[in-house]
Amino acid sequence: MTIVFVHPHRALLPEIEAYTDFFTTRGLKTLVCHPARLHEKEADVEWHFMGLATRRHPGRVVIHEYASASVPPLAGWKDLLKKWLAATPDFRIFNNQYVQSRFAFRDGIPQGIRDYGIPRDLPLQGHSAGSRAYDFVYAGSVEKKRNLEPLFACFTHGSLKGRSLLVLSRDYHRLSDRLKKYPNISFQGPLLGREYFQNLCLARYAINYIPDRLPFREQTSAKMIDYGACRIPVISTDYGWARGFQQQYGGKYCFVKGDLSDLNWERVSGFEYGYPDTSQWIWENQIRRSGVLDMLESKFKGLHLRQEPPPGAS
Repeated sequence: MTIVFVHPHRALLPEIEAYTDFFTTRGLKTLVCHPARLHEKEADVEWHFMGLATRRHPGRVVIHEYASASVPPLAGWKDLLKKWLAATPDFRIFNNQYVQSRFAFRDGIPQGIRDYGIPRDLPLQGHSAGSRAYDFVYAGSVEKKRNLEPLFACFTHGSLKGRSLLVLSRDYHRLSDRLKKYPNISFQGPLLGREYFQNLCLARYAINYIPDRLPFREQTSAKMIDYGACRIPVISTDYGWARGFQQQYGGKYCFVKGDLSDLNWERVSGFEYGYPDTSQWIWENQIRRSGVLDMLESKFKGLHLRQEPPPGAS
């Protein structure tokens, strides 16, 4: 049995690596392709990361996964357009309840939630906080819609001018060229898997900078979960999802204003941090909770995906 994961390669999707690991250890074959090359692939299951998929292969099981809601301008209209034009799949997966509610499908197609996940065994480095190469790390998108100017201003001429920042992202070259005269700001990426987590652990503190507007403030902050799993002290803008995460999973984070006017070294270095319990966020657990395994087993008789694979399976 073969699953083909379909996406236009405009975003880093660590979930594809997680899905690939999960299914290949259970004896399935997986492929990854751009939508334009889908017709060239032989597969039993098409797994689309939406986007838009207006057609479906009549002989295949089709899954639509929605990792996020649309962003302004015209975010609501964009989501409606995606909803109206999408072909009907056999199953839908949403990143969280907020994304599910934004699309609000009412056609009876089975659906589930598969939130963000982390690897079971993180390759953490044993650096002490004082010996780490960078003062801060920011992981995530640097797109204009993220409004990161206040963050970079802190390190170019603001309160953290003398401190180092590592940015782990992709498609950052226009920004890095503009900031090249500031040697305290470094860019790396795109990185996935072991290399990504190893680079996170090079910093003393991690920054979860999220614009306090839709859809960002309601969607899962993958970076905050990654930071917590690596036990890196977190500085976060103060918004609802981050407060809810702290309340549900523990930890203690240095919350700052959205304009970062209260972000400074004295406050950051003097804060008493705590770390969350991220055991529930393991990828395997998230995949099992989504309901997609039950759907696939119902479509392919004799498939037993919920069983643990034998030791050494690959």
